Amino acid sequence: MLEYLTIPVTAFQQNCSLVWCSESRDAAVIDPGGDLPVILAEVERLGLTLRAIWLTHAHIDHAGGAGELAQSHALPIIGPHEGDQFWIDGLPQQSAMFGFPPAQSFTPTRWLHDGDSVQIGRETLAVRHCPGHTPGHVVFHAPQIERVFVGDVLFAGSIGRTDFPQGNHEQLIASITERLWPMGGATVFIPGHGPESTLGRERLSNPYVGGT
Repeated sequence: MLEYLTIPVTAFQQNCSLVWCSESRDAAVIDPGGDLPVILAEVERLGLTLRAIWLTHAHIDHAGGAGELAQSHALPIIGPHEGDQFWIDGLPQQSAMFGFPPAQSFTPTRWLHDGDSVQIGRETLAVRHCPGHTPGHVVFHAPQIERVFVGDVLFAGSIGRTDFPQGNHEQLIASITERLWPMGGATVFIPGHGPESTLGRERLSNPYVGGT
């Protein structure tokens, strides 16, 4: 069975998630934006073996700790889509701009594309490319537990910002309506910030995409 734990990190309270296979205890960390000692303490507490870093996108609060963690623990960085290469290249500048600890740029071990999959232990998650907040944003869908890790595409009562470089509002709305809604209304999404919600609830009541 796939299990997960969400750990708010950085001054931005970004929802980093540990996901793991309950049989093998192998784990991946989604969006380690910072506070690596906090994340690693949870890995140890849960008795997990960290195998990979998965990134939804390359904004500093999601990817700021990825380079250091990959280097210190010899982990592959999986994702995002290569549309976010310019954000990865700019991580050192992003960290200075937003007052984060110095962040390393890196080259992902593997870029992700729409329709790809990622695996941890005996569990597989589907990858969907959901541009708009950033051009290379991806989400990780676990239909076996009706969960999807959406980064900054969708929030409870809101949607991702599109006023950053290469953001695109029309693309973001299309990503939500064409890629997320078909996952089903009962699917719970884990956003990059704030509480979980269901796709069905947001499709009904979200002021930005309700009724779509």
